[in-house]
Amino acid sequence: MRESLQRFGGFLAGMVIPNIAAFICWGFITAFFIPTGWLPDEYFAKLVGPMIQYLLPILIGFSGGRLIYGLRGGVVGAIATMGVIVGSSIPMFMGAMVMGPFGGWVIKKWDEMIENKIPTGFEMLINNFSAGILGMFLVMIAYHLVGPVVAGIATFLGNAAKVIAEAKLLPLLALLIEPGKVLFLNNAINHGVFTPIGVAEVKEFGKSIFFLLETNPGPGLGLLLAYWVFGKGMGKQSAPGAIIIHFFGGIHEIYFPYVLMNPLCIIGVIAGGMAADLTFLLFNAGLVATPSPGSIFTELAMTPKGGLFGVLAGITVGTVVSFVVSSPFVRAYSSNVDETSGEDFAKAQQMVKALKPAKIEEQAANSQTLATKEAASVKKIVFACEAGMGSSVMAVSVLKKKLAQAGKKDIEVVHSPVNQIPQDADIVLTAMGLVESAKKKAHPGTRVYGVQDFINTPVYDEVIRQC
Repeated sequence: MRESLQRFGGFLAGMVIPNIAAFICWGFITAFFIPTGWLPDEYFAKLVGPMIQYLLPILIGFSGGRLIYGLRGGVVGAIATMGVIVGSSIPMFMGAMVMGPFGGWVIKKWDEMIENKIPTGFEMLINNFSAGILGMFLVMIAYHLVGPVVAGIATFLGNAAKVIAEAKLLPLLALLIEPGKVLFLNNAINHGVFTPIGVAEVKEFGKSIFFLLETNPGPGLGLLLAYWVFGKGMGKQSAPGAIIIHFFGGIHEIYFPYVLMNPLCIIGVIAGGMAADLTFLLFNAGLVATPSPGSIFTELAMTPKGGLFGVLAGITVGTVVSFVVSSPFVRAYSSNVDETSGEDFAKAQQMVKALKPAKIEEQAANSQTLATKEAASVKKIVFACEAGMGSSVMAVSVLKKKLAQAGKKDIEVVHSPVNQIPQDADIVLTAMGLVESAKKKAHPGTRVYGVQDFINTPVYDEVIRQC
């Protein structure tokens, strides 16, 4: 079930993550030029409405269709998305996430049905007309049926979110958010659930607290500080670097192994999240767009005029509470750890084993069995994560440096979403919980390895030896 949720969450994130630059662009325009912005300007503020109403949903619909069936699927997905946009008065992000992939799936099935049945010389004519005709039916269905239904669902969710916020119950969401993040569902939670609700609130109120709930770096920072101060062994040694990557780089996946090596620390992270969310509520804090990655820099960049104190207060409170609550667990755990053995990270790997269907050793053996290419022929290494934009980007940088130090600069190292692994990859590296998903998407002859620590893992050395 967890693997299925990860795949679904990765698919949702795969529609949003490639378009984050457009969201940030819209967020800056909103923060600067609306009447309550940093530099109010009625002329440029006219861009805000059309971008959120048309541009962003169409980009999401195109990305969803493209995930299913390449550029052709993307075009039909964008056409279908236009129907839900016109059929509703609210931003149709949820509708785009439905009609985009559906449009890609429809044209894919059509092409499969008529494959090898098109007369020679008529391929382009039939392909263009079939996509156009199917697009016409899809956009009409979306406009007449899907748009109103999705609008009703979005309105219900928005009203439910308002009720939760007004009842001061938002902090309780941390009970779901923080464990979900550690299970690599962070992108699904943020981009699949909170982003559509947040965007609708920004249109109405100029900001939204939902952009702060999952992206807040405070709870993770507090946990890492606890390891730095009270930890031992590899946990303590690696914490300072992890703090920089997490807080300033915005890659939250870096602190997940620190929770897995001592599961009681999830209590500290949850407490930090709840305290931060309560503080955001008390100060009426919110952002104008989703900060991605969840760095302190992007958090501040997406903060509207007059909202800096509330945002900083929530992040600070979350950090302090997480540090205070996590410290006893870290201290008790570290008292049984040999400072030089790295036993803490070894135990973290054992915890990961319990979270995935197969043992690490069995996965490694299976990966070796699947390998049909000679080690000397390694030309492309892919690091795949849930959305292809978080831990994978960081890991690519680390591995490139190690390959350069080993004198193997000619090997291509790229990052990718786990559901879009290039078929020409010779080796795939991914998080432990995504190994099975990576095996299903990679070419059968590709070696797949699970990585626990994105910075100092022995897997990198093993891969380099095979190159």
